[in-house]
Amino acid sequence: MSYKSLELTGKTAVVIGGTSGIGRAIAHGLAEAGADVVPTSRRADQVEAAAKEIEERGRRTLLVTSDVGDRESLERLRNKSIEVFGKVDILVNCAGRTKRAPTIDFAETDWNDIFDTNLTGTLRACQIFGEHMLERAYGRIINIASLSTFVALFEVAAYSASKAAVASLTKSLAIEWAPRGVNVNAIAPGVFRTALNQKLLDETDRGREFLMRTPMKRFGNVEELAGAAVFLASDAASFVTGEILVVDGGFFASGVNQ
Repeated sequence: MSYKSLELTGKTAVVIGGTSGIGRAIAHGLAEAGADVVPTSRRADQVEAAAKEIEERGRRTLLVTSDVGDRESLERLRNKSIEVFGKVDILVNCAGRTKRAPTIDFAETDWNDIFDTNLTGTLRACQIFGEHMLERAYGRIINIASLSTFVALFEVAAYSASKAAVASLTKSLAIEWAPRGVNVNAIAPGVFRTALNQKLLDETDRGREFLMRTPMKRFGNVEELAGAAVFLASDAASFVTGEILVVDGGFFASGVNQ
């Protein structure tokens, strides 16, 4: 094995939730490593913009919207990707949602919506694309876990429970599909600055606590997740499955920091 095993030339990747934030950064990283990449989400304008960014990196792509709550849309995404590229080698599941509120009166509808996107949506995509990968006896699936997979974050019980379940699902699929050539892993990001959380991180006590507990004394840039995704998507990770790869600036190593 050489370092060329990290290259993704000739591979096709589908990144669900790949038009913004973490998913967009991972889509860029996979393209820069050589893969053709299909970044997809519900909004056509975001899909078009993300696809243009893939083409600017010299890779092929598609304009296909999808919704993890709609199994038929995921099937169309898979079928179109196979029609154009002949195969899908890599699936990244980045679609997610959250809501902060006290658990005592958290609405059951909100709880169900979060689980349907974060957990059941991940399952749907794994089933639909996994079927194709199992037929080919090759595949790399990367799910997105969270800090809250492992530790509680105040007043986000639904999100935390769903992400803990994503880790469990990842391990279950890993042991079921390992003998058939499909590796299933997850990335657990620490605290990364995005357009959606910038105000929270910079202007609240919650943000200051996150920073205090991160030994690198800064928040991550979403581009710093791309290397982990490229590794897990590549043949360099051929013997890695069922792993939850934490990228957190030392957050989980943190005890007393001063």
